[in-house]
Amino acid sequence: MKRILVIAALLIAAALIAGCTQQAASTEEIKVGVVASLTGPVSNLGRDMWQSAVLAQDEINANGGVYVKDLGRKVPIKLVQGDDESTREGGMKAVSKLITQDNVDLLVGGYSSAVTSAHQQTVADAKVPYIVTGASSPIITHRTDIDTSVFFHHCPTTDTYGDYTVQFVDQVIRPAVNARYNLSSDRPLRLAFLYQDSPYGKGVITAANDTIAKNHLNIEIVAEQSFKMGESDYRTPLTVIKAAKPDVVYPAAFPNEQAQMIPQAMRDVGLNTIFLAVETNDAPEYYKGVGQYGDYSVIESRFSPYTVPKGDIAGQATKFKESYKARWGDYPGMMGASTYEGLYIAAKAVETAGTTDTAKTLAALNSLEMPELIEPMTNGTIRFSDDFREGQFKLFMVQLRWNETVKECRPTIVWPDDLKDADFVLPDWYQPASP
Repeated sequence: MKRILVIAALLIAAALIAGCTQQAASTEEIKVGVVASLTGPVSNLGRDMWQSAVLAQDEINANGGVYVKDLGRKVPIKLVQGDDESTREGGMKAVSKLITQDNVDLLVGGYSSAVTSAHQQTVADAKVPYIVTGASSPIITHRTDIDTSVFFHHCPTTDTYGDYTVQFVDQVIRPAVNARYNLSSDRPLRLAFLYQDSPYGKGVITAANDTIAKNHLNIEIVAEQSFKMGESDYRTPLTVIKAAKPDVVYPAAFPNEQAQMIPQAMRDVGLNTIFLAVETNDAPEYYKGVGQYGDYSVIESRFSPYTVPKGDIAGQATKFKESYKARWGDYPGMMGASTYEGLYIAAKAVETAGTTDTAKTLAALNSLEMPELIEPMTNGTIRFSDDFREGQFKLFMVQLRWNETVKECRPTIVWPDDLKDADFVLPDWYQPASP
């Protein structure tokens, strides 16, 4: 019996020592879990997110790390991968490991809204601050079935860019079509939707419809067709859309989906119109995938691999892109840019809090105000709204044009007026709907 007690005492002592060692180790670094689709159909975007996070980590650590007042010194950031495998189940598994085994202090990333919403309960229960840099459905911070106070949206929501895109359609494309074909200036533009059947896709279309109704825009919705995430053949819904005779088609799709969709529309279905695209498509892989069929199409954007908007942060954005290319061999996309900034936001929050204590870090994020970095922000400041903790970005529209030298399309900013480098152009092959 005495021997058993001695052994038990030794085991308890060992556990206490291990616990103390673990606690001591936690003060030696700030652990940030990066949730990204490193495998699966959108792994190209996941790699962009991870590689951009690594770049930010290395920059921060090259300057000594993050100053933590409670320790009286700087400590480095350590990134931990969380591969969501592009699935809801993979996301739940990855986030659970990051929280319970890797003991991360914060989370950054999250691409698909469907995948991210599936693991929100785990994050909410653990009360780990999560800076979401990709999942754009407003449900991420608006849902009421769980406590969303630990989630901070560092990307425009579908409400924002759905609204912004149809405003552009009404103010720029509609007058251009009517003027080109001598149509009445009050003729409504005929718009068709082709959207991913997911919170993300539905969010884009809902926002667009709500904006049209709320602002009484002169736009008529002539078709709404959906598809399942990850599909590769869009010719059936595209044929339905062609029969509806749209002036413009607005897909809400991931880059790998729309890069197949537009060639099928023009080459196979004969739908020669202007295609819009959401901001996630402003990535090198999309330019490569869509090829010459992307000529004259339009992307709503806030960061582009191939153009930089005028302004105070143009130099910083260019430096980031060149550093990324030197390190990884290609330019970053928008998902990488927001995740890069997400690491700096995490670092600033810990520095402001003076500790990795969750409550203090969350308070620091709620009151955060820091200068814009590589993406233009409203009033030049990164901050989160008081109601749903959403960042406020300054968006722009780019039109793609075929570049014979590089054998890919390249973007030009065409809206708004204070950022544009050229006017929007209707191609000669464009076919409008009937008057």
